Amino acid sequence: MSSTPESTPEFRSGFACFVGRPNAGKSTLTNALVGQKIVITSSKPQTTRHAVRGIVHRPDAQLILVDTPGLHKPRTLLGERLNDVVKTTWAEVDVIAICLPSNERIGPGDRFLVTEAAKVAKTPKIALATKSDLVGPDRMAEHLSEIAELGASVGIEWTAVIPVSATDGFQTELVADELVKQLPAGRPLYPDGDVTDEPEEILVGELIREAALEGVRDELPHSIAVTIDEMGLREDRPADKPLVDIYANIYLERDSQKGIIIGHKGARLREVGANARRQIEALLGTPVYLDLHVKIAKNWQTDAKHLRKLGF
Repeated sequence: MSSTPESTPEFRSGFACFVGRPNAGKSTLTNALVGQKIVITSSKPQTTRHAVRGIVHRPDAQLILVDTPGLHKPRTLLGERLNDVVKTTWAEVDVIAICLPSNERIGPGDRFLVTEAAKVAKTPKIALATKSDLVGPDRMAEHLSEIAELGASVGIEWTAVIPVSATDGFQTELVADELVKQLPAGRPLYPDGDVTDEPEEILVGELIREAALEGVRDELPHSIAVTIDEMGLREDRPADKPLVDIYANIYLERDSQKGIIIGHKGARLREVGANARRQIEALLGTPVYLDLHVKIAKNWQTDAKHLRKLGF
């Protein structure tokens, strides 16, 4: 029997954002729901530096996920601007999903974030107990109770509270279902097959930064920024053997940091380049020639001129 208009569910489309303090699992969850890597991930806090949109295509909906930087107490002009990105995003989405990692106690950072989110009064909010694979049932029960108490203390009535693990896929589909329920009826906003609206140069720069973040000292990650000087197909190559040339700069804040990134006789920088190139080739589907240079932009996190140059 054919479906009648009354029996056919309305197609929904809209925006949801994942928010949380730094390293709460937002980016990993975004990648899991989209089905491929569009956001870099790292164990270093404040890895995400701008709002990245990932597009989830479903028969009943198009869900645009906005992964935001972690909300934190800023110590630099960069930190202030990252927090502004988060709060601007909150005001523009249809649903807010707050990530509260199960393997950590709810602390002042979480309370600050949830208190701020409560000010966006009309937007529905979902609580996600992320990293559920890292805890047992007793700790999870305790964590869910803490989430309920936290919401009640600031006047948030959670639309849903969901334990989830992006690492093993536990309840990621349920998260998508709950987010879709909060979207308005509407046509798709992006062409079928698109997974992000980020320019390729931005994604490439982020993959280089991700490679540079691995294995560096705790104080260095915040000082790393990447720009792409030039990117394009090399001319005079056969059509069946394309090669993309990428010339990029890794910016640091102090001369003393250069040795850490470059390493002994350039070994560390070669490792960064090799790791980044593998990821970029997977993203572009094309062999890549990657040329990296390390430069200094003194104290760029606190310098408005440098921040503009670096895209913040």
